[in-house]
Amino acid sequence: MHFRRISQLFLFTILFFVLGACDSNSESNGSANTAEEADENQGTITIGQINWPENIAVTNLWKVILENEGYEVELPLIEMGTQMAALAEGDLDIAPEVWLPVQDKNYYENYKDKANFFEEPWYDNGKVGLVVPEYMDDIHSIEDLNEHKEEFNSEITGFEPGAGTMLITDEVIDEYNLDFNLVESSEAAMIITVTEAFNNNEPVVAPLWQPHFIFSDADLKFLEDPKNTYGEIEDIYMATREEFDTDFEEVNAWIRNFQLNDDQLGELMSDVKDNEDNPIVGAEKWVEENQELIEEWMN
Repeated sequence: MHFRRISQLFLFTILFFVLGACDSNSESNGSANTAEEADENQGTITIGQINWPENIAVTNLWKVILENEGYEVELPLIEMGTQMAALAEGDLDIAPEVWLPVQDKNYYENYKDKANFFEEPWYDNGKVGLVVPEYMDDIHSIEDLNEHKEEFNSEITGFEPGAGTMLITDEVIDEYNLDFNLVESSEAAMIITVTEAFNNNEPVVAPLWQPHFIFSDADLKFLEDPKNTYGEIEDIYMATREEFDTDFEEVNAWIRNFQLNDDQLGELMSDVKDNEDNPIVGAEKWVEENQELIEEWMN
């Protein structure tokens, strides 16, 4: 019995030290893993997001790309005016959607000395204007609207008030002396109103833009703009805060190389719309299918 107790005590002592060593190694490995994870985190980048289809698509696209490269990406939902102010104050890294030369001209003029507006657009075939359903045969121009104001209850269905297109639409109302009120809401609410009116064969007029998925869901036409208040072809640019190019030199180079054509943007928007409850899934699908293009941006 005495020998057995000594043997048990000896075995217990060995086991104690072995377990202690294992625990120590585990802690050491855990520390090493934590350090390795810290090394892999390249920093946090904030990209302003607006609840517009192309904006949701592009911001989620860059979230996928950058997080695959070890960056943490935040997508705060901020309307356009607040985005520009935050960019100028250095509280936002990237504003991904600046429409020029007309729609966001005021923001460009106000902030061009406080932020970096890219010289090359990432999309160069934008169109903005007032639209009505194609079945409204008597209305082809903005100049026709006053004659039919009763049909529209003298209302233009708008979206977020801070958007450049809404500011330009106010100018359109003045330029054409329209007896209309511009109704502020949200992009989502505007799309619902336009879609329901179209489905019920009712009149509706709204400021819209291409690219936008609604043109595949409803047969709409842009009204002629003889005074060219909305402009013609609009380009979409990115803008960054000052010193972003030195703080994130590699990322800055990637987003400067970023360009999409009609088909590429259309497919991206479609993938994201198919997963609108979780848009990152649609962006991941597009990234997986377009690796060659993404590699061009990153080289």
